[in-house]
Amino acid sequence: MMRSPMLHAIRLALQAKGQTAPNPCVGAVLTKGGLIAAVGWHKGPGLPHAEVEALHQALEKGWDLTQLTLWVTLEPCNHQGRTPPCTQAILQAGIPRVVIGTLDPNPDVAGGGADRLQRHGVEVIVGEEEQSCRDLIADFRAWTIEQRPLVRLKLATTLDGRIATRNGHSAWVSGEVARQRVHAMRAESQAVLVGGQTLQADDPQLTNRSERGERQPWAVVITRKMPSADADLFLLQKRPLELVILTSEENADSNTAQKLRHKGVQVYGLSTVENGGLDIRAGLQILHKKLGCTELLCEGGGRLGMSLVQAYCVDELHLVVAPRILGDEQAVSVFSGRKVLQMDESVNWRLISHEQVGEDLWLLLLPG
Repeated sequence: MMRSPMLHAIRLALQAKGQTAPNPCVGAVLTKGGLIAAVGWHKGPGLPHAEVEALHQALEKGWDLTQLTLWVTLEPCNHQGRTPPCTQAILQAGIPRVVIGTLDPNPDVAGGGADRLQRHGVEVIVGEEEQSCRDLIADFRAWTIEQRPLVRLKLATTLDGRIATRNGHSAWVSGEVARQRVHAMRAESQAVLVGGQTLQADDPQLTNRSERGERQPWAVVITRKMPSADADLFLLQKRPLELVILTSEENADSNTAQKLRHKGVQVYGLSTVENGGLDIRAGLQILHKKLGCTELLCEGGGRLGMSLVQAYCVDELHLVVAPRILGDEQAVSVFSGRKVLQMDESVNWRLISHEQVGEDLWLLLLPG
């Protein structure tokens, strides 16, 4: 048996990452002593859950289920959905011991599966590799609890933390190989988000130009300064039916907004939050509700990135560090928009992985 059956279950679950929405990805391992008896993972909506897959596999192999321990990354469900409750299958199988990575994050059902198993005499242990299991369902938590898409923030920076020169020139901070990976990320996302300044300065296309399918993500711009409907911008002239503008409530009721809508652009108004910015969390919830957006990639600048961070809406931070230095204190910072005096006011992250991608260093960080 592997040293940690739960880590094995996590790796199994990752095989279906991005394919299970609106369900979480879950992995399960059945063990006896030092042996792995069977494994399973949830492969998609309406398909058997990880626990049931593992139980069926163990039966096919001839194991006595009453002698096995079940390791599962997420609390077994205790409700009838597209499939029967997993707690029912576990109890019918006679599994005596269940080790759970993390409880279901939905407050309406959290603990219900574990409680039912315990009431029927099953030994239940909760919290094995809990942080890793929580990381595994960050997308599910965003969809169900916060009613918004999973947000990946990608920023390319120089060694001295700059994303553009003082006059806004940013082509290109990172190398070609890293930029190709960004297109692969776009292919995995339903929407790509930038700010109004990026729209005007870079005239981006925000298209998926990878080899992974022809589906194009929604192009989303959050800005108080809406472009005119006849502006010479790629998104307005070539992709108006795939363009969404999030702006102030006042702007959303303006003649400019009506002209944009007539062109096919979707325009939504957002209220103002305490720091004077737009309610970006509400904007994300609109994308989730109106467009069915489950995964969003933000390629905005330092202020937009910081707005998402301050709203606790960044689930993954992808920081591409290029081996170059500008050395100009007036160049555009990778993050901006805050005024802090003490280091303990910093926003902390956990470094999950680092990889050389072409000439650049790609860091993946999760909220601390």
